[in-house]
Amino acid sequence: MPTPTRTRRALTALGAVAGLTGALLAAAPVSGALAHGGFTYPATRTYACYVDGIEGGVGGGLNPTNPACADALAEGGDYAFYNWFGNLIGNAAGNHREVVPDGKLCGPTANFDAFTAARTDWPTTELPSGGRVTFLHNAWAHHPGTFTQYVTKDGWNPAEPLGWDDLEPVPFDEVTDPPMRQGGEQGAEYYWEVQLPEKSGYHVIYSIWERSDSPEAFYNCSDVVFTG
Repeated sequence: MPTPTRTRRALTALGAVAGLTGALLAAAPVSGALAHGGFTYPATRTYACYVDGIEGGVGGGLNPTNPACADALAEGGDYAFYNWFGNLIGNAAGNHREVVPDGKLCGPTANFDAFTAARTDWPTTELPSGGRVTFLHNAWAHHPGTFTQYVTKDGWNPAEPLGWDDLEPVPFDEVTDPPMRQGGEQGAEYYWEVQLPEKSGYHVIYSIWERSDSPEAFYNCSDVVFTG
C-alpha cells in the first residue's frame, strides 16, 4: 500500500520531493481563503506542477522542467501553482455538469485554465491496475463532504480537451468524511483505501470534492499510468 514516500517516487515525470517543506508554502503568495486541499497521491495536475516548479526553482521560486508545467506557467502565471489546492467553484451546489463545461474539467475557472491543455506530457503517477491503494488528499482547511472519483474510458483521446463523456459514467470510488491525520506530505491529509479500476496505460482520474456545509466544490485531474 503506498505511503507518502511512495507518493513522492510515483511522480515519474518529476524527481524526489523530499525537500519540500511548509516553509516554502508560507513564503509563497497563497491566499488563505482558497487553502482547502487537493490530492498529493495520485498527485493532481496542479500539485505535480507545483512540485516540479519548486524543484527547479530557488528559494521558493518556480522554474518547471516538465514541458507541460512550463507552458502552463508561461500561459497562466504562478497563481494556480502556489494555489494548487484551490481549484474550485464556490457556488457549484452539486450542479457539476452545469457549472463545469466540457473541455474545462481540469480547470473550470480562469485562474486554472492553463491546466486544461490536451497533451500527454503532464507529470504522471503510476498506479497498479485493479490494485488497492491509499489515496492521500491534502487538508489545508478541513471541510465535511464527499469525494467522488471517476476515470477516463478505454479509448479516450488525450489529444482532445477532456469532456464529461470521456469519463466512465459510474465513479470507481466515493467516500464521505474520510479520516484525517497530521504529518502528510504537505501537512494534514485525508486518507482512505481505494479499489482501483482495471485499466492500462495513460488515463486521467477526475475528482470532485463536494462540501456538505457549503455549495462549494473542488475539481481536479490526476494524470496516471496504470501498470501491471
